[in-house]
Amino acid sequence: MPAAAPTTTPPVPSPPSFRGRISCDPNSGYHATPRRYRLHLSLSCPHCLRIAITHSLLALDETLPVVLLPAVPDLSDGGHSALHPLYEASSHRYPGPAVAPVLSDSWTGRIVSTHTPDILSDLAGRFGGVCSDRPVLHPRGAEAEFDAVDHLCTSLIGEAAQRAGQADIDATARYTALVSLLRALGSLEWRLARQDFVVGDEMTAADVQLWVTLVQLDTVHRLHLDASAVQRIADHPHVWSYARRLAAHPAFGAHLDLAGIARRHHARCRGLEAAGAAVQILDWASHITDGAATPSRNSAQPHQALRLGSSNCA
Repeated sequence: MPAAAPTTTPPVPSPPSFRGRISCDPNSGYHATPRRYRLHLSLSCPHCLRIAITHSLLALDETLPVVLLPAVPDLSDGGHSALHPLYEASSHRYPGPAVAPVLSDSWTGRIVSTHTPDILSDLAGRFGGVCSDRPVLHPRGAEAEFDAVDHLCTSLIGEAAQRAGQADIDATARYTALVSLLRALGSLEWRLARQDFVVGDEMTAADVQLWVTLVQLDTVHRLHLDASAVQRIADHPHVWSYARRLAAHPAFGAHLDLAGIARRHHARCRGLEAAGAAVQILDWASHITDGAATPSRNSAQPHQALRLGSSNCA
């Protein structure tokens, strides 16, 4: 008798991605119309925190409302029940968790995007209008520097810090990751000793990303590192002075939910806590409380609300 054909398990379909973009074309599906869209954010999530800070820097409260979600998702799959109707309306019987961030369209009740880089780009490029006191978060000609900062924050700090505190890999791999992390912080230390911001002389989107990365390093990744590693990380005074200075800026510090970050981390993390958990690098709460300081000698005061209905569309 011929051998029976081996049985195979059909692949599980991957959840659909939502990558809609806001357009300047009035005839497009998603035109930049004031108050048409909503941001759904959980401030304990680093992606959501970046979006919330950018939203405040651009003074978009009157143009693009924000719906805040709990720090810890309330569904067993890691999703938010409040977002489930949006996901279901956007993709029938959506197979994945209903996670934040979400940019939704209130006209259709559907999701425009869940992709953080696209959302950040559209906030800066499609909403808010051209205003003299509005920061230029994506200056022309700085794309290569922005890519370098993204790689530094994502790989050389965030991923390296996670590996350095990972208990189920060998000591050599943890040490190599720590060296990579310290080199990245050293390059930032050199740069921030000479300038106020990470790219150029003014605040940009790169500062938002770096600040959120430093918050995660101290409030999440530090908990799994030994005390000596945390001491070496803390030994970059210009880096942490920069983090402290931005924490005092209302667009940054006002969105920092320290208790929420802790609850989210403890709900999700299965790693072992290490001695570094007791070595806090910054007392973030005290710097937020003292938040009368401006972020630098060159920075503008908190921005006034921009004109309702204005946009960057030519």
